[in-house]
Amino acid sequence: MRIALAGEALIDFTATQGLSFDGHEGGALTNCAVAAARLGQPTGFITQLSTDLFGERLLAWMHGNGIDTRFVLRSDAPSTLAFVERTPQTNRYAFYMHGTADTQWAPAELPALPDDCRYLHFGSISLLHEPAASRIVDLVRAQRGRRLVVFDPNVRPSLIPDVDAYRARLPGWVGLCDVLKFSDEDAATLAPGVSIAEAAARFLPMGPRAVVITRGAHGATLYRSGHPPIDVQPPAVQVIDTIGAGDTFAAGLSVGLLEQGVETLAQLDALPDAGWRAVLALAATAAALNCTREGADPPRRAEVQAVLEATVAQAAP
Repeated sequence: MRIALAGEALIDFTATQGLSFDGHEGGALTNCAVAAARLGQPTGFITQLSTDLFGERLLAWMHGNGIDTRFVLRSDAPSTLAFVERTPQTNRYAFYMHGTADTQWAPAELPALPDDCRYLHFGSISLLHEPAASRIVDLVRAQRGRRLVVFDPNVRPSLIPDVDAYRARLPGWVGLCDVLKFSDEDAATLAPGVSIAEAAARFLPMGPRAVVITRGAHGATLYRSGHPPIDVQPPAVQVIDTIGAGDTFAAGLSVGLLEQGVETLAQLDALPDAGWRAVLALAATAAALNCTREGADPPRRAEVQAVLEATVAQAAP
């Protein structure tokens, strides 16, 4: 296990017509885990799944994608369900997660991650419900300094009952991570009224070595203290669905960093600009390819490599 992820696992029901919905296995951290595994890195997941029919589907989905589930607990509490309606600008969500299995993840003893695990991801809506929110933070705090930590808040404003309280908790989460990734849409809640460059400048002193802000089809920008920003543009694709794109990008960051030989904080600090460009290109390409199919359906590593090589060939004189 090279990458571990802790967070929600749910079923996304995407609107098709009227009150018809298609179901997909999902959840931000679950999507991210699937993406990391498909991109070729041994990946494990940390959560609690229901024993209901949706929980069984989620467990089978993880196994089918080669995800290590040794740290997945089971419960007779129901599964979390999310209903998604697409709009021309973004997606609208309705979540049903009161007392659900993943929100009740609270083991008395935290999992002991294997020594070869180098990255730990956390974030998203799993931080909005107790007791899982506090225990996930306990886990991250216990692993701080032993793994590189990636935090993606993946903000869902409709689920945040008190935005001011959420923003007050944010520095504590940011201070636990080494890589902070969020979208320009997230920035409207995390740092309202400022540019994304100003938002990055606010968060860098809190602890992360790198802040990556995504802007959908307009690409992403990396910010680091003492370095100029680095921009990346995704390949042009026909967008079918944007669900899971940000999660796939986050997975691409860890996978790309591992491919660059980054397993420690010192190596992260020492990664040159060329290495970071390769990491960002992989993440952006994987996210773009995810958008070419229905639901969160991250690409395999070979698909990403083919597009990266084609992009290089097109740029050659």
